[in-house]
Amino acid sequence: MDLTKDAEAAQSALRTMWTIRRFEEAVDDLFGRGLMHGTMHLSIGQEAVPTGACLALADGDYITSTHRGHGHCIAKGAKLDRMMAELLAKETGYCRGRGGSMHIADVATGNLGANGIVAGGVPIAAGAGLAVRMRRQPHAVLSFFGDGAVNEGAWHEGVNLAAIWDLPVVFVCENNHYGMSMAVNKAFRVERLAERAKAYGIPGVTVDGNDPQAVHDAVAEAVERARAGRGPSLIEAVTYRWKGHSKSDKNLYRSREEIDSWRERDPITLFEAAVLGSGTLAEAELERCRDEARDAVRDAIRTANAAPDAAADELASAVYAGGPS
Repeated sequence: MDLTKDAEAAQSALRTMWTIRRFEEAVDDLFGRGLMHGTMHLSIGQEAVPTGACLALADGDYITSTHRGHGHCIAKGAKLDRMMAELLAKETGYCRGRGGSMHIADVATGNLGANGIVAGGVPIAAGAGLAVRMRRQPHAVLSFFGDGAVNEGAWHEGVNLAAIWDLPVVFVCENNHYGMSMAVNKAFRVERLAERAKAYGIPGVTVDGNDPQAVHDAVAEAVERARAGRGPSLIEAVTYRWKGHSKSDKNLYRSREEIDSWRERDPITLFEAAVLGSGTLAEAELERCRDEARDAVRDAIRTANAAPDAAADELASAVYAGGPS
């Protein structure tokens, strides 16, 4: 699929990226005004990775996510009002307001959940891949994680199991250059994290994570390999988060110049320029995609705010099967 030459695909990709951007900008604003509580991790600047990756998936495929998972959730088809309700601790949220930003799951669309544990989704993806294999289903599993996860024990165990059992899993590393405040070049001796694939005997490739087409092509090839029973792959998508690690991050470990240089490589701006340059979409169509994303997020906020708050006296019902004893 050529996202820059197929008008329908281009609009879908652009609408998804703008929706992720506008959703997270709204969340950032709500937190800043004290209307949302807890914590959150924004992926502004990384929109091309979940967009390109999830466009390579089909109905029935699964994903596992991370603490920075709003984009994955949206790209996999989640409903914005239920996502926003979850962040606002509303009863209509995906987890009835009990999970918050880091724990949204939407099994109906194949999203097995965001995860507050670094690399926590990797062994879950391996388990889902094993389930797919045992059921003889044609599905693939895509596991998103950050660069910091690649040094976690759970990452090594999950990837190794997927490799030795030829499980249909695609591992996608969103290398945004920092694990919290630790620069990636201080945490690894390899130049590219995709080189880690060699240790497990699986393919590994590094792509431009700010280009949804590059991400899509790499994931599509890996998904085809997975469906054919030839095992997992590792894809490193090099990108950058514009915001801090979390809302409390003061960005003392990187310079304003560095952040600004990556903002100039805005994946949405670059993709809009590509589809305009190819003549696939006109400016009016780009504007419509922007407006639709903005309006969808506004509607989600209104709907979520009108929903009932999660009830504290019902919390135990989510702990024991069948409700509290």
